[in-house]
Amino acid sequence: MYESFYNFRAKPFRLSPDPRFFFNSSGHKRALAYLRYGVKQGEGFIVITGNVGTGKTTLVGALLKSLEHENVVAAQVVSTQLQADDLLRMVAASFGLPIKRIGKAALLTALESYFRACRQEGKRALLVVDEAQGLPRKAIEELRMLSNFSMDGEPLLQSFLLGQREFRNTMRSEGFEQLRQRVIAAYHLKPLNAEETRGYIEHRLLTAGWQGDPEIDDAVYHGVYEYAGGVPRRINNLCDRLFLFSCLEELHALTPETLASVTQELLEEQGDGGVEPELPALATPKPIKKLSKPAPKTVPASDDRLAAVEESMSMLVGTLREELAELRHAMAKKTESNEDKPE
Repeated sequence: MYESFYNFRAKPFRLSPDPRFFFNSSGHKRALAYLRYGVKQGEGFIVITGNVGTGKTTLVGALLKSLEHENVVAAQVVSTQLQADDLLRMVAASFGLPIKRIGKAALLTALESYFRACRQEGKRALLVVDEAQGLPRKAIEELRMLSNFSMDGEPLLQSFLLGQREFRNTMRSEGFEQLRQRVIAAYHLKPLNAEETRGYIEHRLLTAGWQGDPEIDDAVYHGVYEYAGGVPRRINNLCDRLFLFSCLEELHALTPETLASVTQELLEEQGDGGVEPELPALATPKPIKKLSKPAPKTVPASDDRLAAVEESMSMLVGTLREELAELRHAMAKKTESNEDKPE
C-alpha cells in the first residue's frame, strides 16, 4: 500500500529474507567473509550463530546469490526438530535425489554417488543447514559423517551450520569434539548499533527507490534503534508499520510523534504497554428473596454437606413457590380489574 504512495519500486521492509536488501554492517561483513573463506577452502564446517532476527538467513542468501555463476551446487535445509534419518532424507531431497521407499544405507550410497558425480563435473557440493539449534545429537552426528565422504583425498561435501545462540553451547558440550575439530571458522552475529541501524534503514529505503519522500527526522532513527535494539527483523517490523501509518495519515515527514504513536500501538498489541480498557459494570441481578439462614462458612463432612445442600435447595424451592404464588395473585387481580371495566 505505502509503496505506491511514496513511489517505491519495492516494499523496503519485508519480513521474509531478500538478498537484494542485504546490508553490510561490520558484523555481517565479517560473517560473510568467513563464509566466502569457507567456500574457497571447500571443506569442513562454517558455523554462524546469532539471536532471532539478526539476519543469518539473509546473510546466507546473499552468499548463495553471489555463487550462482560459480561451480558450486548448494542445497539449503531448514531443520525443525528433525531426527537423524529424516534429516538425511531432507538433505537428499534438497539436492534433488529421490527419497521414496529407500532405506538409510541406500540413501547414504545415493548421496555419496551424487557428490562424486559433482566432483567429476568440476563442481563442489555445499549444504546449508538453518535453525541448527533444533537438531538432536544424532542428527548432528549424521552431518559430521557426511563430511567423511571423500574422493582422491578431497572432501566431497562442505556444510554451513546456522543457529541461534544456544547452538554455541551445543557445540561446546561433551561428545562434539570431532565436530569442533572440523569447524574451520565460526562467528556470532550481534545486533546493529545506533549508527548501523540508521544505515540499515536508509539502505533498504534507497534499494526500494526512496527519493526523500517521506522526510525522516534524525530522532526517528534513534527511536527505532531504541525500540528494536538493533535487531534487523524488529527494525523491519517497526518500520513497516511506521510507513503504513504515515501512508494512511498521508504524511510526508516522519517525526518522533509519529513513531511514538506507532510504537504505542505495537506495545498494546503485544501486551507490553498501554492501559487495559475498563470493562462495563455488570448489572446487579435482583434477588428473589433472602434465605432465612446464612450459608455455612465451614465445609461440613459428606453427610452433613448433603443435608445442608438439601436444606438450601428446599428453602430455595420454597422461596420460588412463594414468588410464583405472588405473581399469580397479581395476574389474577389484573384480570379481575380488566373484567370490571365497561366495554
